Amino acid sequence: MAAATSDLRVDLLPSDPLLHVLSFLSFRDLVHCSYVSRRLNELSKHNPLWKSLCSKHWLLTDADRLQSGVSWFCLFTQTYRDLGRYVQFYPTLKRSWEQLKSFLQLRCPRMIASLKEGATEVELNDIEAQIGCRLPDDYRCSYRIHNGQKLVIPGLMGSMSLSNHYRSEVLLDVETAAGGFQQRKGMRRCLPLTFCFHTGLSQYMALEPAEGRRMFESFYPCPDQTAQDPSAIDMFITGSCFLEWFTGYVHNVVTGEYPIIRDQIFRYVHDKGCVATTGDITVSVSTSFLPELSSVHPPHFFFTYRIRIEMSSVASPEAACQLDSRYWKITTSDGNVEEVQGPGVVGEFPVMTPGKVHEYASCTTFSTPSEYMEGHYTFHRLANKEEVFHVTIPRFHMVCPPFREPVVRTVTSADTLSLSLSLLLIIDLVLFINFCDGDGDDFGDLRGINMAALEGAWCPRHI
Repeated sequence: MAAATSDLRVDLLPSDPLLHVLSFLSFRDLVHCSYVSRRLNELSKHNPLWKSLCSKHWLLTDADRLQSGVSWFCLFTQTYRDLGRYVQFYPTLKRSWEQLKSFLQLRCPRMIASLKEGATEVELNDIEAQIGCRLPDDYRCSYRIHNGQKLVIPGLMGSMSLSNHYRSEVLLDVETAAGGFQQRKGMRRCLPLTFCFHTGLSQYMALEPAEGRRMFESFYPCPDQTAQDPSAIDMFITGSCFLEWFTGYVHNVVTGEYPIIRDQIFRYVHDKGCVATTGDITVSVSTSFLPELSSVHPPHFFFTYRIRIEMSSVASPEAACQLDSRYWKITTSDGNVEEVQGPGVVGEFPVMTPGKVHEYASCTTFSTPSEYMEGHYTFHRLANKEEVFHVTIPRFHMVCPPFREPVVRTVTSADTLSLSLSLLLIIDLVLFINFCDGDGDDFGDLRGINMAALEGAWCPRHI
């Protein structure tokens, strides 16, 4: 038995079992195996093994290999020399880009032409030297695939349109982003990711953990309007890293979560449970938070919602009806409830017939970061105006992104704590006298500008 064992060498083993074992190894292990023996060196370069690795890590196809004119092993090594530092992120980001481009080709072909070719390693290294900060590898990886887009409208990163307000965010190329790199107090070491020509709005990525920000998270800056220090900037957080931020957005686009309206991506979010059917009429709602019209200090959170009213195509002609009025019950996260009713919707009284769809959008503001609305529409039949009925509007929630206060606000509060304590007794005495002589606790409307009040109803008009 000992003699038989000593004669068993790798060189004499059949190829198929060895290839089966090698197929379970990573590309790094395969490279190590090539140094063990001549036999393993030959088998470790077996084309089918490297074809699967090229597909797994670089999403390369037979057409890519034929175009390169080299073996799968050589193609893998060539690609690794160029993109090896991104092997952790490349397949996920490359797949997201391909899915996004396939979707845009069908639904928004104009945007395809605005995408820029990928940046080179040298160009990215030069940008790092220019701004004096390291770019995260997931960001670099994505920009090796596509260097953002040209400065055009509509922007790749979503749009929003209200009566007198328009936003469309462009995904900035790395050179333009470097030009907007922030060094000022309150925004130190922040790189812009997007830009809107109409509002000046940008999403930023923190390249260092400074001033209350976490490294590589993305956010909308929101100046603290109540602070004396202009560097006190609150943040609406949109992602913990570039990979999460970008792939999450692409997922919402390609799955239809964000609707396409007039060849633009609108960032409305639709809860699949937010649908209600009453008889032949179905009502569904999608919502969106507008950071550029919101603030944390003072608390003023701006939302828009889009409602779709549809009558079934199989409804009888006698079911035709017209909307007369709306009723809303609004509940904020602090438990306050308000009921509002009024004629029509945004000044219209749509007539619903079999198969017809009516859509409209409106907006509202709250002093709390989350709330929900629900209610009903009142309709009458066209054939019989005396026949009046209600159609349910499903409950829909409006929740702003997580937000964070800057360190400067916390420090300022701590520094002034002793002064505040010394003044409390005087303030308490003044308040006590005022409350005894006045109407009680009245601190005004924390919602800021309530657009609904301008229209005489909770929900303002929408064009």
